[in-house]
Amino acid sequence: MLSLERLRVLHAIDAYGSVSAAADVLGVTTSAVSQQMAKLERETNQTLLAKSGRGVRLTDAGRLLCGHAGRILSLVELAHADLEAHRGAAVGELRAAAFPTAVRGLFPAALGALRRDHPGLRTVVHELEPSESLARLTRGDIDLAVALDWYNKPLSLPGGLAKAPLIDDIADVALPAGHRLEDRPEIELDELADDAWIAWPDGGFCHEWLLFTLRGKGIEPRIAHHVEEHATVLALVAAGLGVAVMPRLGRDPMPPGVRIIPVRHTMRRHVYAVWREDADRRPAIRVAVEALRRSAGHTGG
Repeated sequence: MLSLERLRVLHAIDAYGSVSAAADVLGVTTSAVSQQMAKLERETNQTLLAKSGRGVRLTDAGRLLCGHAGRILSLVELAHADLEAHRGAAVGELRAAAFPTAVRGLFPAALGALRRDHPGLRTVVHELEPSESLARLTRGDIDLAVALDWYNKPLSLPGGLAKAPLIDDIADVALPAGHRLEDRPEIELDELADDAWIAWPDGGFCHEWLLFTLRGKGIEPRIAHHVEEHATVLALVAAGLGVAVMPRLGRDPMPPGVRIIPVRHTMRRHVYAVWREDADRRPAIRVAVEALRRSAGHTGG
């Protein structure tokens, strides 16, 4: 009889590319992962992992078994969803992930409501960018993701996922005090063609959106800095080191030296809750999405 937990370990190694990464995701030691894999190899009488440089790779037998493991884990998820739906109560553990400003702007109120209204449900939140959270959601490592796209750049969802809108998040522009446009009631992005930009980290969805949007206006942006945390972005803006797009959701208090100016043609991020279709009947998914919607309704986005 194959062990479900050992199949989950094999699936995690394949999904995350290494024993150490799988251990981090599963919350165990690398030694525990190695021991589980050794037991699985003995159970199957097959070599499932082979050394590859400093890491490991799945053998042909490992890939074959991992394919079955993915389907088995999906069926287990479906069974849990059906049992939870039959019970009619939101109980157990719900693993959620969201991008940083959604964690800050939506989850505190939503988690408080879930703890009050559904004491049998334990929600664990991970702060992840949308690309990573959707990948983990597809693999079954989390149950619910909060992701985003932009008004002019939709995000393509992998197959097998369902989504529900939470909020349209307006984005403004942050300027340093003393900027030539600081007293304007609103501006257009092309008025900032000669400014340095403080952008999201290179390669991320929001960074690609910024380049796409500015280039669509005939601007080749001069990116001075790549920064993740909004508080750091605002500190750099306050120091006069550039301008930045600043969404309203989860926005930090403005430090001295920063001016927030609306954009005439409003820029919006669409924020969604996303889950696997095979978990659609889980009461925990439904109550979590509803709690996030109520929280979003109180943000005024």
